[in-house]
Amino acid sequence: MRFLLLSSLCVLISADLVAQQAVFRSQNINLNSYSTPSKTQSAPTNVKSFVPAQDSQTQVVKKKIAPRGVNIHLLPLFGDFEKTDVQKSVDEEFLKACDSHFKTRNDASEFFSTRAWEYLSEGQKDTATYRFNLAYLLDNKNADVYWGLGVIAYQNEKYGQAIELMHRGLELEKDDNVTLIVDLATVYIKCFTVDSEKKDLQSAFELLTKALTKQPDYANGLMQLSLAKLLNEEVDEAWERFHQGYELDPDNASVEILEALLSKKEDPRGVFKKKN
Repeated sequence: MRFLLLSSLCVLISADLVAQQAVFRSQNINLNSYSTPSKTQSAPTNVKSFVPAQDSQTQVVKKKIAPRGVNIHLLPLFGDFEKTDVQKSVDEEFLKACDSHFKTRNDASEFFSTRAWEYLSEGQKDTATYRFNLAYLLDNKNADVYWGLGVIAYQNEKYGQAIELMHRGLELEKDDNVTLIVDLATVYIKCFTVDSEKKDLQSAFELLTKALTKQPDYANGLMQLSLAKLLNEEVDEAWERFHQGYELDPDNASVEILEALLSKKEDPRGVFKKKN
């Protein structure tokens, strides 16, 4: 069994090295979060609070062997489970194999995280998780690991876990990654549409302000700010931010946000009209 596992890891390295695919990054997450939350709707217990320290989703069992049948490679950061001796041995062999293929383990980690983004862009979440975990094994300070696993957690509707992971990535980036900041803000916006908690929307505003202070011409940041303003019933301000984002990058303007704006108020500039 151990020989088969080691052989599989070596094949994995070789296959990823020869693969020819474009590199993708998570810059515009389709969050499907454009409807105003109902103030009378009770919040689901599993998403009530999205502050990481208070979110029950982020309380992972630590330093315990995973239950039988659980594949820790498909859990973010291996589920924070303690590994068995066999698993540790396989890890060591994998690291040795990487040492023979890459100049440094940091290079190897970046390689596997890049491949993980590609798999994620193709909708292969399990394969992406596995690659992100391998990147984490090689370098636990690779911010893309936490960012990518956060995106996967979001797609699995584990919003608290997504926020915690993305925050960890942002800390490693020293709050200097504008795209990650906006993605994290977008998850907070999604949280607000689910639980109607003002603190989630406030967190989104704070992050978007930080991002746009660093990069005022970031179109996706302006689009998300438009959405946040709309959800906060600041419709005129939402229209203004939408137009700013559209002027910067018309090809990637959000149709969903535009439709939501038009449902609230006609375009003050008269550029966009409702469909008849």
